Amino acid sequence: MNIPVGLYSAVSRKTVRFNQIDSATGSRVKQKRVSAADGEEVPYERIVKGFELPSGDFVTISDEEMAELDPDAVRTIDIHEFVDLADIDPVFYDNAYHLVPDEQTAKPYKLLANAMEEAGKVCICHFVMRSKQYLAAVRPKDGRLLMSTMVYADEVVDHTEIGGFDLLDDISIDPKEQAMAEQLIATLDSQFDPSKHKDTYREAVLELIDRKAAGETGDALVPAPAPSSDKVIDLMAALEASVAEAKKARGRHPATGRSTTKAKAAKKAAKKSVSKTAKRARKSA
Repeated sequence: MNIPVGLYSAVSRKTVRFNQIDSATGSRVKQKRVSAADGEEVPYERIVKGFELPSGDFVTISDEEMAELDPDAVRTIDIHEFVDLADIDPVFYDNAYHLVPDEQTAKPYKLLANAMEEAGKVCICHFVMRSKQYLAAVRPKDGRLLMSTMVYADEVVDHTEIGGFDLLDDISIDPKEQAMAEQLIATLDSQFDPSKHKDTYREAVLELIDRKAAGETGDALVPAPAPSSDKVIDLMAALEASVAEAKKARGRHPATGRSTTKAKAAKKAAKKSVSKTAKRARKSA
């Protein structure tokens, strides 16, 4: 079954990009390609790709040789298998794309999306984009299809190559510390809402740019205090303090865990009730 789709990026990066400027003249700084042998500028048509060997020598590859190795520029997303979403480690995901249905084949698109959603499956596929072959996962979402490109298994860094994790083998956890840590997690339990999280650094940079563009001069930024280098000695005390702070932030009593907002409202309602009763009693007297 062939289902034509349109491919649209599902992510728009908001990185603040800067140009290099000569502080003396205010003009942009341009980079030139120069030869390491004599320092002379090399014209673009003389530049070829080179792969450095362990010996320090280079193997050069021409554009024509690279073109012969390019995968066939087929315009299809070939489905190989269907798997459970939970079986895919998020470390494999890269960029995301919307798959938009074609007007003439919207029905088979919807059929595939509904069937995948009902089965709780995502499909693993391959496709070619800009002369590069990609591994990808297509998953259903609210009747639509989303595709995420993936890295290959040999591109994922194995934790055994890093070291340091063996330090965990000789550490024992006290049951009370475990219970307190679980209580901290339960206190901060919530539903994920991406709109709550902002790139505060990018917003601060853009605000600084706006102030500078408006003519502000001088050092308008207050440096943030340096983080404390003190090590936590009493883990249990730190956990208890974290739980109390989390409950306070959520509006709960640090000891009981009950909502202080509800308690205040109940107390206020009780006062109001007693006040009305006393008022009626005085009036009757």
